[in-house]
Amino acid sequence: MKKTPLALATIVSLSLVSGYPSSSSAEMEQLTTYPDQEELSISLVGRYKSGAALDEGGAEIVDYDKKHQRAFVVNGADQSLDILDLSSSTENNEIPLYKKVFLKDIDLGSFVPGDLTSVAVHPTSEYVAVAIPAEEKTDKGMVALFQTDGEFIKAYEVGSLPDMVTFSPNGKQLIVANEGEPNDDYSVDPEGSVSIIDVSNGSLNANVNTVGFSSLDEEKIDEDVRVFSPNATPAQDFEPEYIQVTPDNRKAYISLQENNAIAELDLETQTFTSVNSLGFKDHSMEGNGLDASNKSDEVDIKPMPVLGMYQPDGIVLYTVEGRNYIITPNEGDSRDYTAYSEETRVADLEAETGHAIKLDAEHYKGFTQEQLDKMVKDGLWNEEQLGRLKVTTANGLNEDGEYEALYSYGGRSFSVYETEDFEQLYDSGDEFEQITSEALPKNFNSSNDDNAFKNRSDDKGPEPETAEVGEINGKQYAFIGLERQGGIMVYDIDNPKEPQFVTYFTSRDFSSEDGSVKGDSAPEGLKFVAANDSATGKAMLLAAHEVSGTVVAYEIENLTGEERLAGTAEDDEASGESKAGKSNLPNWIQYVYEKLGIEQFKSNNGQSQEIEEANK
Repeated sequence: MKKTPLALATIVSLSLVSGYPSSSSAEMEQLTTYPDQEELSISLVGRYKSGAALDEGGAEIVDYDKKHQRAFVVNGADQSLDILDLSSSTENNEIPLYKKVFLKDIDLGSFVPGDLTSVAVHPTSEYVAVAIPAEEKTDKGMVALFQTDGEFIKAYEVGSLPDMVTFSPNGKQLIVANEGEPNDDYSVDPEGSVSIIDVSNGSLNANVNTVGFSSLDEEKIDEDVRVFSPNATPAQDFEPEYIQVTPDNRKAYISLQENNAIAELDLETQTFTSVNSLGFKDHSMEGNGLDASNKSDEVDIKPMPVLGMYQPDGIVLYTVEGRNYIITPNEGDSRDYTAYSEETRVADLEAETGHAIKLDAEHYKGFTQEQLDKMVKDGLWNEEQLGRLKVTTANGLNEDGEYEALYSYGGRSFSVYETEDFEQLYDSGDEFEQITSEALPKNFNSSNDDNAFKNRSDDKGPEPETAEVGEINGKQYAFIGLERQGGIMVYDIDNPKEPQFVTYFTSRDFSSEDGSVKGDSAPEGLKFVAANDSATGKAMLLAAHEVSGTVVAYEIENLTGEERLAGTAEDDEASGESKAGKSNLPNWIQYVYEKLGIEQFKSNNGQSQEIEEANK
């Protein structure tokens, strides 16, 4: 294969390769990858169109029934559960609709549904669970159970605003994250909770226990966990978003997005045991840069005196050598209500407080106080630099009422944490922005409903939303969906301390002359389907795209031709491949250099030599 210089790395368009009928549709063939494929082959093999208008939530969360080869999709636009038949396809590669179940057609008694937010397929029995918030979101919600053919079974009451459902691996418990958001004027602020539904005696004989945080000892809450809503207790302030259960069915981990934390729940005692802070990302460090302005004319990814709150929504747990790790796509989110909003822009902080911003170098490892003062003098608060960046008013104030540190939303990255004491083992730094700036330079940091260049730079950048893990040919990969930019990042995660970028692919189409959004935009939910569970006999990734209202089936093959066993961080360190022995260049650049056969230098001073060599 011809080697391509870094400066000329290309986006390639793939044709359809699968057991599905081939298609002549240009829209179906619109799939781009970056860089050129050598390890994985990714093909778009089918698409379901919900018919919903743009940004109406026509396809949000997806799960898969391997026995009947059906996908279950949450359709917020139609207030329906869409059941798709993946065992076959039509001639134009559209995934057929098997059945559509409308909320209005099921008997929920006096309960008035407001939405449906999540779906989960039982691992062994033939039924699925759907989360249904009340029309008044602060009221208690429901979880409805359906047979896999769509027939309604029964519904159970859970906590306020159920946002995610999942079954334990053994299928004995159905676990529900009840977000418990306040209403807009904060007159009602229900406690966040998790409902544990015992389904071991069948779907008709379940028992529900809803667990809150009120009994959790505050010593079990890390001091950096954000508790900041007006007059709220920790139990009210914690808002469970997403759940992952350990393979032994004993523990669950729950993301608390706005709190920048993950809670641990003991499923045997049905009590919370800890709330763990995810820490803050120092964007002043080399390799942790960000493009912070939607007003500058060029891509400008660089270190800035900003601390990022990781704030994941969807999380995923995986295991290597018997140890559990959690992957967090670091989306970011703010509380923004009529009665209380923490969201502002850097340029507005001084006017809001009546004090100048006085950055303190104690908060940043990348800059000295002298450097910070000079940056401020040189116009750091201008809109072309940091002035436009959205930050929180809830963090960073000193005793004099001055902001001495700036906290932004999300990490524009994904991280890996071990679950013993929640130490962060890895963060992808600024790789997502670096990669997308190369792959889609004209549409870098565009939004999911707008193709404009750098539209989201002042907010959360590409906004990683969701993650999934899958094993292909004995190797574990992480798939991270970018909600705003669109597309999916793929990383080799066999070594949790040193994930490696593999490829980025997207079926969003930026070619429209009028700027309209085409193709598949805003991946909200991902589901990996192993090769032996797939209709084609090859691994698949299902992606539900909220803004475009589409579900796409991507077929994935490993091109290495050999099975590789998962390794550990300790294995790599023993073989001399530890992080300390590598170049300080970001992983995505190291990856491209390796593919190009360019030698990596181990000293920091060698980086300029590497770049010079790459451009030859």
